[in-house]
Amino acid sequence: MTAPKDGPWLDDDAGRLVRPYTVSNGRTRPTTALDLLSMVKATGRVPEAHLDPDHARALDLCHDPTSVAEVAAHLRLPAVVTKVLLSDLVDCGAVTTRAPGPAADPTDRSVLETVLNGLQRLL
Repeated sequence: MTAPKDGPWLDDDAGRLVRPYTVSNGRTRPTTALDLLSMVKATGRVPEAHLDPDHARALDLCHDPTSVAEVAAHLRLPAVVTKVLLSDLVDCGAVTTRAPGPAADPTDRSVLETVLNGLQRLL
């Protein structure tokens, strides 16, 4: 097995060889309250400290408003680890967050019809 020279260590069968707790320095709680649907966006401010590769990748994903869940999926990391990384970026001013908008009422007929129409278009 060989590791790529410019990316994270990966194994085709095992996936990432660096464990998530290593990425977050053993932290399991972010300093900023983030929901999976919270939107994050880069501020353009360059952090004073050197960014770890995972922090830099997360910051690159935030040029446009992006949900925490989407960043986690692109990084291929658990959501809690991604929240820790993003909260580090918030703490240094490189990223801003916005809480998700209010959820639609799941019993509202117009919402259900819109979802049904969207699903029918996909099929």
